[in-house]
Amino acid sequence: MSLFKARDWWAAVLGEGEEFDQGCLCVGDVDNSGSGHDKIVVGSYMGMLRVFSPHPAKPGEPSPAHSQLLEVQLRDPVIQVEVGKFVSCSDLLHLAVLHPRKLSVYSISGTAGNVEHGVQYQLKRVYEHNLQRTACNMTYGTFGGVTDHHSMCIQSMDGMLMFFEQESYSFGRFLPGFLLPGPLCYCSRTDTFLTVSSARQVESYRISPFHAPAKTGWKLGKGRRADWTLVLGEQALDLSVPSFSPSSSSIFVCGERNLYCLKDNGHIRFMKKLEYNPSCFLPYSSVSEGTTNTLVGNHNNMLLVYQDVTLKWAAQLSCSPVAVRLANFPDLKGVVVTLSNEGHLQCSYMGTDPSFFSTPKVDAREQDYSQIDTEMKSLQRVIRQATRTQAGRTHTQREQTVYLCIVGHFLTPFVMSVSPTGIPRVAQCKFSLPLRLVCCPSAPSKNAKYKITVDTNKPPVNLSEVFPDFLEKSEDKEGNSLAFHFLSGPRVTVMASKTSQRYRIQSESFEDIWLVAKELVQRFDRHFAKQGVKDFRNSFAGPIPLAEYFETVDHHFELRVSAEKYQDLLSERAVQFRAIQRRLLTRFKDKTPAPLQNLDTLMEGTYRQVIALADAAEENRACLNQAFVRLRSATHLLILLVSLWQGLNTEQNAILEATLLPLLQDTPQLGWEESVDAAVSHLLRTCLSRSPKDQALSLSTSQLNMPKDTVRLKKHITLLCDRLGKGGRLSLASEANVPTPVMMPGERGEECLCCVDDKSTRPFPFSSSLPNV
Repeated sequence: MSLFKARDWWAAVLGEGEEFDQGCLCVGDVDNSGSGHDKIVVGSYMGMLRVFSPHPAKPGEPSPAHSQLLEVQLRDPVIQVEVGKFVSCSDLLHLAVLHPRKLSVYSISGTAGNVEHGVQYQLKRVYEHNLQRTACNMTYGTFGGVTDHHSMCIQSMDGMLMFFEQESYSFGRFLPGFLLPGPLCYCSRTDTFLTVSSARQVESYRISPFHAPAKTGWKLGKGRRADWTLVLGEQALDLSVPSFSPSSSSIFVCGERNLYCLKDNGHIRFMKKLEYNPSCFLPYSSVSEGTTNTLVGNHNNMLLVYQDVTLKWAAQLSCSPVAVRLANFPDLKGVVVTLSNEGHLQCSYMGTDPSFFSTPKVDAREQDYSQIDTEMKSLQRVIRQATRTQAGRTHTQREQTVYLCIVGHFLTPFVMSVSPTGIPRVAQCKFSLPLRLVCCPSAPSKNAKYKITVDTNKPPVNLSEVFPDFLEKSEDKEGNSLAFHFLSGPRVTVMASKTSQRYRIQSESFEDIWLVAKELVQRFDRHFAKQGVKDFRNSFAGPIPLAEYFETVDHHFELRVSAEKYQDLLSERAVQFRAIQRRLLTRFKDKTPAPLQNLDTLMEGTYRQVIALADAAEENRACLNQAFVRLRSATHLLILLVSLWQGLNTEQNAILEATLLPLLQDTPQLGWEESVDAAVSHLLRTCLSRSPKDQALSLSTSQLNMPKDTVRLKKHITLLCDRLGKGGRLSLASEANVPTPVMMPGERGEECLCCVDDKSTRPFPFSSSLPNV
C-alpha cells in the first residue's frame, strides 16, 4: 500500500443516480448525545436526507448496518445542510435544511429500544420558512453580536440576502451591482458578510446596529456599498472564515487556480498558486502557532494538506471530493470526511498504519558447497531448457490479450502477445456468427417487391437440409421454400425452383436480402463440399439491380444534406441568441436601464427555435445512422452479386469491398459518397482504364468534400459495373491493370472524365447507349 494514499476508515455509497454538491455535507452532534462525538449529515438533490454515526467493523465481521441512523425522503431537493442553535427557546443543536423555496429546521432525537434493534432515531420539524425567491446558498452565525443563538442568512438567485432570527423573518436587502450568486460566509469578528461577486472580487458588507423601542436588533445598511473589495481576477469556489481561534483573523478564499488568505480589512496575508483545479477546501487549526492548515481536494482524486503556503502532505482518494469536513468519532479523532458528486461518502485518515512485523531470526548453519554447486548446475540446465522452449514457442502460446470486433454478423477477434524481444505481434481470425442470432423461422411469402435469383450448376437441393436450424415453422414438407424473420421486423423468403437449378430470394426490403443471400451461398458451398462435389459453382445471371441500390444511396445522401442544413440553422440561431443575450445583459447592467423593447420575448422565441432545431437534428442523426447501416447492407449485396456475376476471386472481391465500403461509419468531415467516388474513380483510371495510354497511376491529393448530388457517383458505379462486364479485372499490379478492351455499338468516341488525363478540360459526358446492367 502506498504511503501517500488515504487510509479507509469507513465508507458508504449513497443511493443510485443521486447528485451531491459542496453544501450537501455537514458534521456535528446533531442528536445532542452529549458525548461530543460528531454525526455525518448528508442531503442530496433528489431530496434524500441521511444521518450516519460511523464506526469501523471489527476484523472478520461485515460492515455494521446500524452506522446509518436515519434516512428520510423529503419532498424538495436539498441544497445545503447546517447544524447550529436555530431555535430561540432551546440551547440544543438543530438541523437546518435549505430547499430551493423553503428553509426547514428539524430536531433529531433517539429513543432507546427495548429489543435488540437498538436506538430508534426520529426527524421532527420544528418550523419552516417559505421563501418568495429561489435560494442559492446560506450561512449562519451570531449576527449583531448575539452569542447564545444562531441566525441565518439566505442568498437568493437574484442577489437578495434574506435574514432570519430563528423562527422570525427579519428583513432582506439586495446586493449592489449583482449579476450571479457566489459563495457566502459570515465573519463574527467583524460582524460582516463576505461574498465573491460576478465581477470576480471579494466584497465585505457590515451589519449596522439600530435601536427601536422595547427591542434591540440589527440590519444590513440599506443602499450602502461594500466596506472593502479585493479583485481576484477569477471566480471563487468557496469562502471560509476559521473560528477555531478567536485571536486569528484570516479569511480564506479558494479560487479556480489560487488559494488566498486575507486579513479582516481585505489585505492579502498570503497567496498560493495551485497547479490543478481544486474541487473543495477546508481550513483547520495547526499545531504550529501562527499558522493555519488547509485541506484542498482536486479533480485528480487527491487531497493535499498545506500549512500556509507549504505543501505538507498529499494523499490519494478513491474519488474526486466536492465537500470535505473534519469530524471526531468515538474510535478516532480528526477523521477526514469527504463526499463526491456521485455519493461516495468516505471517512479516512492520512499517514501509515503501525507495522507489527518483525524479521524472524535465521538459524546459522554451515554451508555444503558441493550441494550448492550441484543445485546451481541443475538450475542452469532448467534455465537453458526454458530459454530454448520459449524461443521455439509461437506467439499464440504466450500470454495473450483478445479484443473482439463485431461488424455486421461477423466476429473478428484480435489477439495481442509479445515476442521474447519485446516486439508486439497481432493475430486475427474472422468468422461468421450464427444466423439464428438475428432472425428466426417464419411462414414463407409468395409475393415481394424485391427479388434476386441465384443460379447453380447442380440439381436443386432440399432447403431443409441446407438450413436444418430453421425448420420449426416451415409449412413446406418438400423443402422448396423457407422464410426468415429478422428481429428488426423485415422478412426474407427463399424459394427453390422445382424444374431448374435456380433459387429466388425476395423481400420487401432490398438491403435485408444480403444476409440471407450470403448465408445461402456459403451453405451451398459447404453442403456440396461435404458430398465431395468439386465443380460446384454459384452464379448470378444479372442484371445488377443498380436502380434499387441507388434508391438507398439517394436516401442516405438526402439525410446528410438535411444534417448540414440543421447544423447551419443551429449556428445561425445560436449567434442570434448570443447577440440578444449580450444586449439584454447591457440593459441590465445599466444604472438607468432602458425599456427592453421586447428583447425578452425575442430571446424566448429564439430559445424555442434552438431547442426545436436541436431535437430535429438529433432525430435526423438517428435516421442517418440507420440509413448508413442499410446502405452498408445494400452495398454488401451489390458486392456479392457482382462477385457471382463475374466470378471474382478472393483478391478481386477484397479490392471491390475496400472500394465500395471504405468507412465503418459516417462523420461530418468525411462521408460515404465522396470516399466511394474517389475510390471508384481511381479504379477507372488504373486497372479498369480503356488502354495503357489512359492510365493515371498518380493518386489524387485533393481534399474530399461532400458532393452537391449523387449523379456523378451513380455514373461512376454504373461505369464500374459496365467495365467489369466487358472483361475488366480488378488488380493492384500496375502491369496487369489494363483489361482487354471490348467495344460496344455506339461506344466509340464516348469518354468519362475519370478515364482521361487529369490535364484534360473536356466535359463529363455519359453515354445513354450503355447497356443496362
